[in-house]
Amino acid sequence: MVRLFLTLSPAIFRLNISPRISILATSPSLRLQKHQKHRLITKTHTFSPIAPSSSIKFHSTRFHSTGTRVYSLPKSENSKFDDNLVVLGIETSCDDTAAAVVRGNGEILSQVISSQAELLAQYGGVAPKQAEEAHSRVIDKVVQDALDSANLTEKDLSAVAVTIGPGLSLCLRVGVQKARRVAGSFNLPLVGVHHMEAHALVARLVERELSFPFMALLISGGHNLLVLAHELGHYTQLGTTIDDAIGEAYDKTAKWLGLDLRRSGGPAVEELALEGDAKSVKFNVPMKHHKDCNFSYAGLKTQVRLAIEAKEIDAKCPVSSATNEDRRNRADIAASFQRVAVLHLEEKCERAIDWALKLEPSIKHMVVSGGVASNQHVRFRLNSIVENKNLKLVCPPPSLCTDNGVMVAWTGLEHFRVGRFDPPPPASEPDDFVYDLRPRWPLGEEYAEGRSDARSLRTARIHPSLTSIIRADSLQQQTQT
Repeated sequence: MVRLFLTLSPAIFRLNISPRISILATSPSLRLQKHQKHRLITKTHTFSPIAPSSSIKFHSTRFHSTGTRVYSLPKSENSKFDDNLVVLGIETSCDDTAAAVVRGNGEILSQVISSQAELLAQYGGVAPKQAEEAHSRVIDKVVQDALDSANLTEKDLSAVAVTIGPGLSLCLRVGVQKARRVAGSFNLPLVGVHHMEAHALVARLVERELSFPFMALLISGGHNLLVLAHELGHYTQLGTTIDDAIGEAYDKTAKWLGLDLRRSGGPAVEELALEGDAKSVKFNVPMKHHKDCNFSYAGLKTQVRLAIEAKEIDAKCPVSSATNEDRRNRADIAASFQRVAVLHLEEKCERAIDWALKLEPSIKHMVVSGGVASNQHVRFRLNSIVENKNLKLVCPPPSLCTDNGVMVAWTGLEHFRVGRFDPPPPASEPDDFVYDLRPRWPLGEEYAEGRSDARSLRTARIHPSLTSIIRADSLQQQTQT
């Protein structure tokens, strides 16, 4: 029996969505509102997430994004720390501008995404400067629409959460600036969020059985990450990307095959692959002889490019205009690429689960999240691996796998409940203020057996991991009490 958890949640659909995707507009619990730059669905249903197992205390707390500032709320405000918490989440780490408002009991009051699909198609991928400019143009409207759709104002918020890393510095800065303006103007605490942790924790919003410890595979355009989540803010990194992530490989393959990038490379390749023979092109599985859990897609990308050149496929000719033979060749390459790309995931996940069970024998779930987790072929194949290990696969719905404000707001709520937040910033800050941005920010400490000689250890400008910062804060608080 398949135990694939695909919990229905409020769906968010981007600009220029495929007509093949249906919108659940007939549900009485969904209200669809159209905006000029983005499309929004607001959900009024209440989820029942896992509640923290430990009692909540808010004393002399320190926010993990800085590691330097201490903030305590007056005792008179402690009554606010319950399920009536309301947090605004802002996400601008890459190419989508997103905001959402989430209540402490798991109710998603609103979520908005402004897509940069046209820019992706124009530049064949993310162009940081153009992405920053696009974020700047829409950030105020996206946040305001999220508040309006939730029927709230900033005065109704308990805190503001924002992604501070990892991601593109230019893009991160837009979200952080906006979050600090809102928090400063309305005297709200600020929670800095780790983008990859948010991808993992959003599964706890939609799946009530998911408690710590659990496994997580986080797969997106910029990251492949296998982690063991021991508890909130405490992660062991079992494997990571040594060069290109799977999402990058999907995007480049889509571009070289002449597919429509306005819907991103992953869905385009997955759709075309359905027409092809997955064993027609012999691609080698990456890192077959490396007995670790790290990922590499640079070599597979090269194999795909050479196969495309051998078939004399012209990327300038869109697949919609290709001859029948040319389309078959493109479909065969797409299917063969996808088979090997996902097989690489399967092999590394199987080993990582074995390692995780040695460290935490009580784990029962494996989360698969991130943009590539929307791929149905990926979900189906990984479910078989996870079931064979007697675990349950937890996949957030596709609308919460891609970058979104809900995951940021929810992760902010989780940390806010246990006292990890910054005090309200000043109402106005100088133009030369240096923001706390973490483009390269590990989530957890590396597992000893997971170290690989194949991985380039470029340590310059890498921020200390989230896990190490929280652990250091905890130790310092213990010495102060």
